[in-house]
Amino acid sequence: MHILWGSLIVVVGLFVVICGSTKSKFTLYRLMVARSRILWGEKVHRFYQIAGTMVIVFGVLVALGYI
Repeated sequence: MHILWGSLIVVVGLFVVICGSTKSKFTLYRLMVARSRILWGEKVHRFYQIAGTMVIVFGVLVALGYI
């Protein structure tokens, strides 16, 4: 079961990293950016790249059973 949840977490992290890198116009990502822009300003896409990378690392750890 850890592999399933870890894989899902990694997929979400990849989504965030890819959207942050391409500055995507996907509706869900645009909503997240609109909320985060208040705090992060124009660096919001870099924030999502870093946060997505951290989510991927967490997902890998879950999949391997460390967490």
